[in-house]
Amino acid sequence: MMSCKEIVKNLDNYIVGQAKAKRAVAIALRNRYRRSRLPKEMADEITPKNIILKGPTGVGKTEIARRLAKLVNAPFVKVEATKYTEVGYVGRDVESMVRDLVEASVRIVRNEYAEKIKDKAMVVVDKKITDILYPIKKANKIEGIDTEQFREEFYNNYKLGKYDNDSIDIDVKEQPKQINLLDGGGGEINIGQIMGGMFKGSRKMKKMTVERAREILLEEESEKLIDQDNLNKEAIYRAEQEGIIFIDEIDKIATKKNNGQDVSREGVQRDILPIVEGSVVNTKYGVVHTDYILFIAAGAFHISSVSDLIPELQGRFPIQVELDSLGKDEFKKILTIPHNAITTQYEQLLKVDNINLKFTDDAIDTIAEISADENETNENIGARRLQTILELLLEDISFNADDSNPIVDVVIDKPFVLNTMKNIIHTHDFKKYVL
Repeated sequence: MMSCKEIVKNLDNYIVGQAKAKRAVAIALRNRYRRSRLPKEMADEITPKNIILKGPTGVGKTEIARRLAKLVNAPFVKVEATKYTEVGYVGRDVESMVRDLVEASVRIVRNEYAEKIKDKAMVVVDKKITDILYPIKKANKIEGIDTEQFREEFYNNYKLGKYDNDSIDIDVKEQPKQINLLDGGGGEINIGQIMGGMFKGSRKMKKMTVERAREILLEEESEKLIDQDNLNKEAIYRAEQEGIIFIDEIDKIATKKNNGQDVSREGVQRDILPIVEGSVVNTKYGVVHTDYILFIAAGAFHISSVSDLIPELQGRFPIQVELDSLGKDEFKKILTIPHNAITTQYEQLLKVDNINLKFTDDAIDTIAEISADENETNENIGARRLQTILELLLEDISFNADDSNPIVDVVIDKPFVLNTMKNIIHTHDFKKYVL
């Protein structure tokens, strides 16, 4: 398990600044490891110290939580507080966030189990496909080649993937359409799964490429080899002990005293409270205890404040961290430092169409300056403004790019940025590009 400093260092690879928030989540993650090393009697007494991240949109609140979960491959879900409604109203109930977390945990565990038995399952898959493919190829083999020689060539070509684009007919299990409804108690009923249980043996012949057939058959064979009971137990354990639920827009359900706003907002807070405090939620994989799930809430808190949440909910989020707004200097770092920097993303995208894109230092400086100015004069959307500016800047290049053209070097420098953006800057016509 990484130390707090190592966790922050890893987060620095993807997120610029926000040192206080990174320290807070690093400590929360490290405390989980510390708790796991304690005797059970003591570990049962220690619950996570949940966190509220305060800051405007686009400063990295969601990314910090998401990257934190990725670092340790922990089950993670992001939910929006505004999507939930008080019990008695039509809408999603708060327990669905826990069910979503368990689903995420099941996917992680299933992938791990599938990787362990992949070689064993692939032997069965390859036999099924070659049993279908070999007679077809044999019927079309060139005369004069003996059977043994042809068989050897066939298997060599198959292993090299030379037949991956060939079409074959395979017998596959029918997947019922997934339809989720709400029952009277607020739980979700999956009609697709009910129908799937009624017609469990339903299969159908389908034509597809060898490559696609290999994927589908591998999934089927892996499912047969995986112990579903063990998978469910492991998934529930990880959701309970390692799960992270990110509750966004929690400020939108905060209500100021005596302002006459929607009464259901406080009701949603009271419904969320037992989940955060520690309760039992029934899922299709088993019972889940929420006591040790780490909750990270976030909101801009422009109109309301944390103190407008009900006191009981405030008490369940003892760590409150304010994230910094982003300016020109931060934008320059965001454009260049992270491993997945947006400039790198565009360079890789356009390379597909034979364009070698390069940004000069003065171009980066100008883009950062324009972005900072636009956030000051228009709505502050944080780092998302960079996506808006770059999409505008590269619109003509992206539109005219074609992989049939020869390789072209394109340099984005300060004059190019100023010339391309001059009309936009004066009219502030960004609305169609902001999602």
